[in-house]
Amino acid sequence: MTIEQYFRNLASAAFVPLIFWAVLAVSMHQDRSRYRNTIYLMLAMVSSLPFAAALFGPAEQIAAGVISAGILILLLAVPYMLIANGVTMIRKEGRRLADLLSLLMGILVGTGELSFFLFILMPYLSSGASGTAGNISKVQMSLLFIGLSVIYFSLVFVSFMFYTRFMGILPIRKDFDCCIILGCGLLAGGKVSKLLAGRLDKAIELYRKDPTPPVMIPSGGQGPDEAVSEASAMRDYLIANGIPEDMIRIEDKSANTEENIRNSMKILNACPGDQYTAVVTSDYHVYRALRICKKEGLKCTGIGSRTASYYWPSALIREFAAVHREPKHLALLLAGWTLILIPYLYAVLQ
Repeated sequence: MTIEQYFRNLASAAFVPLIFWAVLAVSMHQDRSRYRNTIYLMLAMVSSLPFAAALFGPAEQIAAGVISAGILILLLAVPYMLIANGVTMIRKEGRRLADLLSLLMGILVGTGELSFFLFILMPYLSSGASGTAGNISKVQMSLLFIGLSVIYFSLVFVSFMFYTRFMGILPIRKDFDCCIILGCGLLAGGKVSKLLAGRLDKAIELYRKDPTPPVMIPSGGQGPDEAVSEASAMRDYLIANGIPEDMIRIEDKSANTEENIRNSMKILNACPGDQYTAVVTSDYHVYRALRICKKEGLKCTGIGSRTASYYWPSALIREFAAVHREPKHLALLLAGWTLILIPYLYAVLQ
């Protein structure tokens, strides 16, 4: 392969991914909370794989094989990783349903993968059987239904996961007038949890790096089992870490993210400056928080704090479920599922 052929091949392989990356960039510039961005990112990443292989020139086919094998191994390992994470969650957090999500998802994904492989292998496994063709056909169709369904929902979830991570690595502005910090549950005695401390530390980092430090708005009401409001505990944490008390305005009436944003906007209106606003929350929660901000009419930048690696999968599964409780997203999810199953339904009805 000559140098000219190499770069011609590279340019050809780059054409499609460049289109998808450009579409993603334009869409995110307009609104980072758009659901379609998750799909654009997945298409951009998948279409970039041939380009990655083309970088190896004469060894392109070998590189493509290695990439394909790596992806296959990763897919096969996903159920085991989720189940292992689920066991860790049970040991560290307990046996509540919310703590079992990664375990349950691991079992579900494993069942889907096993069903799909059995569907492929069934003709070979039954080649010596006689008089059971009809039964085998029904079994195969059942396996295909399970496999296709799990693969579809897994791909949608993976798209959501990649986009959530992608948002966390994008550069952000460093000059804000206000910073809303979304609360979460307190520990016994009104102490700040590690998860909430992560959000507060991120906000403190933002405050210290800002040339004109923003007004800090810790937001969170008092739960029935909490000694003080989340906002009050957050204010104490901020003051203990060097944030001047006169730069803090608490919002202590909210019970969920929607109320966090809605009530904090009332405080924003009294803030000086152009009200450039940062909303700080955990990294897995940024996407949904931005969607709620858009719904409430708040223009802002979402900033995520790091979450403990063992906790992140279950938290992200909860966010995925919460996003798809919205009627529009649920309808789109089910519409996509139906499209995937059309060939299956056609075969069943024949």
